Amino acid sequence: MRNHDETERLPRVFFARPATDVAPDLLGCVLWHASPAGLVAARLVEVEAYRGAIDPASHSFRGQTARNAVMFGPPGHAYVYFSYGMHYCVNLVCQPAGLAEAVLIRAGAVVDGTDLAWRRRYGLADADGSTAVGAGRNGGQRQRDLARGPGRLCQALGIDRSADGADACAPGGPIGISPPEAFDRAEVAGAAAIRVGPRVGISRAADRPWRFWLADDGHVSAYKSLRPRDPQPKPVSGRRTEDGTMHE
Repeated sequence: MRNHDETERLPRVFFARPATDVAPDLLGCVLWHASPAGLVAARLVEVEAYRGAIDPASHSFRGQTARNAVMFGPPGHAYVYFSYGMHYCVNLVCQPAGLAEAVLIRAGAVVDGTDLAWRRRYGLADADGSTAVGAGRNGGQRQRDLARGPGRLCQALGIDRSADGADACAPGGPIGISPPEAFDRAEVAGAAAIRVGPRVGISRAADRPWRFWLADDGHVSAYKSLRPRDPQPKPVSGRRTEDGTMHE
């Protein structure tokens, strides 16, 4: 098993920039988490930038709370939150302390710890009862889906709220972000085309092109805009008398 203490990490200065500058530079880099169960790493193929006080879609837009406090700290730390009561999402904090910007990690391709990622996502066996990773019915699609989407990525890497505040730049920490060449099996993005478009599933500042992904990569998640809720009819009240009684 890889010794994560010796794995090269991106320096803190890398993250001490606007999130919209950091985000495209993260594509092709490797996010990894070393837990007691083992290490899982994913090459990043899709990210989103959130710009703090100038971005109504950012968790930090309205100021600091107990939930988003990590965003207001120094750069290079993981900000992890629970989304819609269903799954965790991991972000990397950008900019000097107080500016509260971050990059959401939307999707990756698992490049180390595939067996463990598979067990976390699908259990010990696939739909046909096979224990071989990628074997059986829809094995290829399942392989692509291991970390395809922010919730799946956190599940595959074993990231939850206990990782909130973890320093991805400090040696010895359980979470790290490494340059592409740090993992032998990582595919270096190189000259791969980077696409830019609107962020996924938000209602505010939805037109800002702050989502970045590697073109033609099958691990990129499907784009979904936020569907507006159907308007609910308001209850109709009748006349109200002077004593406050409602009449039909």
